[in-house]
Amino acid sequence: MRVLVTGGTGLVGRRTCDALRAAGHAVTVVSRDPGRVPARAVGWDALRAIMPETDAIVNLAGDSIAGARWTRARKAEIRGSRVEGTRALVDALGAAEPRPKLLVSASAVGYYGDRGDEPLDETASPGTDFLARVCVEWEAEARRAEAFGARVVLLRLGIVLAPDGGALSAMLLPFRAGLGGPLGGGGQWMSWVHRDDVVGLIGEALANDVYVGPVNATAPNPVTNKEFTRALARALHRPAVLPVPGFGLHLLLGEMAAMLLTGQRALPRVAERHGYVWRQPELPAALDTCVGP
Repeated sequence: MRVLVTGGTGLVGRRTCDALRAAGHAVTVVSRDPGRVPARAVGWDALRAIMPETDAIVNLAGDSIAGARWTRARKAEIRGSRVEGTRALVDALGAAEPRPKLLVSASAVGYYGDRGDEPLDETASPGTDFLARVCVEWEAEARRAEAFGARVVLLRLGIVLAPDGGALSAMLLPFRAGLGGPLGGGGQWMSWVHRDDVVGLIGEALANDVYVGPVNATAPNPVTNKEFTRALARALHRPAVLPVPGFGLHLLLGEMAAMLLTGQRALPRVAERHGYVWRQPELPAALDTCVGP
């Protein structure tokens, strides 16, 4: 299969490209700087030219939501990299002849907003906060590909755990210094997923026509922030006794603090129904693969 990958140099994209090549697929990466990609790559301005040579698309592009405070300009960048990037991708797909038959497009469990302890499968309604609204628009752009005959799979990613980046790497410094602790009250849910399972679910979505529409790309056992904190501290053999007060996070991060103090209890019912077997279904073992010796 000839697969076009956006976000192919990111935390998930790199491993996805490696896995696709190992499975015998021909991979082309879409990049803003294709000359710096150590693989076959094209620029975003070449989408219409490459699309007739493409069988399937894996859309993982999107600026990080962490880091700088969410100013108006920063929120526009977060939205634009997802919504407008996906729009350009689907516009190119629709103009192609022949057209790709499959679009696997990233989204996030932030789609559901802050829902407390409510278990959330793929049929749950969306939230109304900033990230939820971005996810709704993002998915709507991807779903336009259905009108052009493509099967569309929407991977709602949880917190991706990996040893070489992502949210976990930001947590490691304070935890290794013995300064880690729960955020706020610690009762907010964290729907996590090991990177190997994100890559595995992308492979399943490419191979199996039963995957259509939203798919929660999360481990089957979400945990609260307090439980995650204890598990990470045990994996690092460090204490975790210093809670971070919610008001301090609001002072430091502004609106972005809500992302850390709220969460979703997302459950991967679609993947379970289709018989997906998780590489890392339990948090302690998943963390050991990321922070162990």
